[in-house]
Amino acid sequence: MSSAIDHLENSAQHHASKFTSRQRTIALVIVAMAFVMDLLDNTIVNIAIPSIQSNLGASYAVIQWLIAGYALSFAVLLVTGGRMGDVFGYKKLFMIGVAGFTLASLLSGCAWDSGVLIAARLLQGSMAALMVPQVMSLMQVMYKPHERGGIMGIFGALAGVAASLGPVVGGVLIHFNIAGLDWRPIFLINVPVGIFAFVAAMKYLPEGKSPHPLKLDIVGTTIIMAAMFLLVFPLIQGRELGWPTWSFVMMAGAVPALALFAWWQKVKERRDNSPLVVPALLKTRTFLTGLSVNIIFEGAMIGFFLPFTLLLQVGLGYSVIKAALTGIPTAIGISVAMATFAQKIMPKLGRYTMTIGTIVMALGLAILYGFIHHSGLHTTPWEFVPGLLITGVGMALIMSPMFSVVLTDVDPKHAGSASGVMNAVQQLGGAIGTALIGVFFFGHLTANAPASFASIQPSLQRSLTAAHIPAEAQAHILPAIKTCFVDHSREKDTSATPASCKQLNSGSGQNAQLGTIVASAAKQATASNFTDSFRVAVIFECAILGVVFLLSFLLPRRIRLEVMHEGM
Repeated sequence: MSSAIDHLENSAQHHASKFTSRQRTIALVIVAMAFVMDLLDNTIVNIAIPSIQSNLGASYAVIQWLIAGYALSFAVLLVTGGRMGDVFGYKKLFMIGVAGFTLASLLSGCAWDSGVLIAARLLQGSMAALMVPQVMSLMQVMYKPHERGGIMGIFGALAGVAASLGPVVGGVLIHFNIAGLDWRPIFLINVPVGIFAFVAAMKYLPEGKSPHPLKLDIVGTTIIMAAMFLLVFPLIQGRELGWPTWSFVMMAGAVPALALFAWWQKVKERRDNSPLVVPALLKTRTFLTGLSVNIIFEGAMIGFFLPFTLLLQVGLGYSVIKAALTGIPTAIGISVAMATFAQKIMPKLGRYTMTIGTIVMALGLAILYGFIHHSGLHTTPWEFVPGLLITGVGMALIMSPMFSVVLTDVDPKHAGSASGVMNAVQQLGGAIGTALIGVFFFGHLTANAPASFASIQPSLQRSLTAAHIPAEAQAHILPAIKTCFVDHSREKDTSATPASCKQLNSGSGQNAQLGTIVASAAKQATASNFTDSFRVAVIFECAILGVVFLLSFLLPRRIRLEVMHEGM
């Protein structure tokens, strides 16, 4: 009895109950800073891709790791991070997470090669997995159930704004090239914020842990990490290495690894009732269907922004700030849809809100591609507005009811565990989506290079003729330009200059007019290649949305909106 009393008196709930309204507000601001810091770092890297490629000579596989690696390490440690907060104390784990995240941000900003940057991003994601779950846990212990709805609304708005502003903040920082550091301030900006959050957390967050913590599942965490590595590593590296046999063996190995994880969860539940994923959840058909919808949609949504950003900056030649601002209509579409009709139509339409959302998002993507295909290299930011707005609205209609629909048939006593799994699956979806979209987009960029050059060859010939370059000379120049373009598209280090291009540049350098023509042709061919490859990405996205559309009919017709708060 005395032991139980001691647990309660040392619990975070007990310490938080003594907080004044002002103290709670200060604590809320502190955890919100960490929450926003994580979300910004989840989306800020996309806009810096060309700068990182140019500065570090990073391959497309490296770029995928910078995005997917963060999400992957975050996802596989997320549930464990929340469990560690219960066991060791929310404040303690929050501070460890913030300190580690800040250190990883410093290492990212100071990275001297792509390998160090990837390692720093993996560390960042791991530390975010310790930090972010404590945000939700601390909200739970500081606020009573009837108060959490409003707090969740605030954090929901913060999530949308922070994720949307990530590319804009990154674009501004790179545009101003602070102290000549180029892309590095997108990571270094976290350092002063992290130091402040750490010091403030030490003083203002409540002490204590859960009065009835579950035990850690180290074995389960290790197994799921291995399973995800077996799946994601070959998806990213396989294309660049020519799809060796081992890449398919690894992906196949992910299946028994996942089966082993499911078996271990049953063993863990029998042993101490502390599995990472409650086995009963895996017997709930609608929950499993919902997880599938969640991971597939997140893959489509997060995967979309990688080829889109590259299209803007590399394909169309937009400046970093112009590219960042071009993407804003997506954020507007998401925010407006969530704030206005999404919440109103969810109770009426139930699961069909998501069904309609897939149609709207696919329509937005089709409009987007239509404008790009029509205008090509001359596509203006204004032409992106209709497609991006509609795409954003579709995303909002799918995202808004996601948790409520998926958790509707889940036993309320398992709602907390189910919410944690849902959050982890969202991150996994982003990592897998980034890896998969890269297979199609980057693979098509390489394979389609000859066809892209062929599409601009007639105009190139006309330019050479207008420059009074003889037909005999053109017969040598055209193949040389094509070889250079194709070799460059196949170069792993996109900042490197292939030997064929060096030879071409030395020849065209003697003729300024010829050099201008060659540069213009390369620009047009690149735009054609990226536009055509973006078409492949859009088809892939629409195919994924088609799967989400079909699966949405297997979800519960009605939504219990209160399940969002049961998971808190």
